[in-house]
Amino acid sequence: FGGRDAIGVHILHLRGVLRRIGFASDIWCEGTFPDMRRECRLLSEMPARPLKDTWWLYHLSSGSPVAELILARPEPKLLDYHNITPAALFGAWVPWAVEEADAGRRQLQALVDASVFAFADSAFNESELLARGGRHTRVVPPLFDAARLRTISDPHVLASRREQRAGGGADWLFVGRVTPSKAQHDLVKALACYRRSFDPRARLHLVGAPMGDEYPRALRRFASQLGLAAAVHFTGAVSDEELAAYYATADVFVSASEHEGFCVPVVEAMQTGIPVVAYAAGAVPDTAGDGALVIDDKSPMAMATAVHRVLSDDPLRQRLVEAGARRAADFSLKRGGERWAAAAEEALGMAVGPRP
Repeated sequence: FGGRDAIGVHILHLRGVLRRIGFASDIWCEGTFPDMRRECRLLSEMPARPLKDTWWLYHLSSGSPVAELILARPEPKLLDYHNITPAALFGAWVPWAVEEADAGRRQLQALVDASVFAFADSAFNESELLARGGRHTRVVPPLFDAARLRTISDPHVLASRREQRAGGGADWLFVGRVTPSKAQHDLVKALACYRRSFDPRARLHLVGAPMGDEYPRALRRFASQLGLAAAVHFTGAVSDEELAAYYATADVFVSASEHEGFCVPVVEAMQTGIPVVAYAAGAVPDTAGDGALVIDDKSPMAMATAVHRVLSDDPLRQRLVEAGARRAADFSLKRGGERWAAAAEEALGMAVGPRP
């Protein structure tokens, strides 16, 4: 369990929601990072006996031996499905992720069959639950506080970025793990076309931790071969404050990701006032709504032209920023908490009747 990735942030907020509406709620995990140890209970400490008046809410995003443990428990189960990246999108770059994805798909069916109720981050995710026979489902977006990013920018990163921007050139931003399914290689290609056709000083900032070593290494080589070594910036993992500084100094958020079960960074970008250009993968069209330019063609020149249109057409850019702000408001932490409180009551009420 990590408390700073999208699912970890969601789980921490959800625990708070459940406690506020009167449930005892704890986070159980196989292992965690030192900074989260006090937030969690380890599965190795779980008693073998059945736990009275206890429900398990399992968060599924990849294969894990924890799923088998929960499936073997006698207590009733609920499922929160965050989607599983198809194994084929990792290819030979991240072999262990291929194994986890394949295992997760197998466990998905068992968890759907065993769960009294299943939640899904998006309609895209819910469609998979329904296809696998899910009887009682509800779409409830994940919990996160995008508005916080407007107030916490790291001053050192902010100063460094502003100094760089003084030299001219548009700043593209993408936030997400550096892995083949996120298709950062397609962003590098699009940037090459954009610099050649529209803006020779443009830069691309890839914010996110690497997933494995091979793909990030190849991505750096690829950027260098295209003459973009100085134009493509890999940040690695960053703090929330550093992330906020990158959002505050970007001109456009661009996504070429091949698969998304929700895509929190799209909402973060809209919340921080950045226009979004995104490939229509998975749940992205539903998440973005009318708050982004969602495209069906992510060939390099098509994506470069879409970005140029957004950055050169002031009325269009302003419309996207305003629509993005309205759409981001739909996913505010307050509204999300209300949705989850109602959904939890619905799920448990369906199984055991309304609480007194």
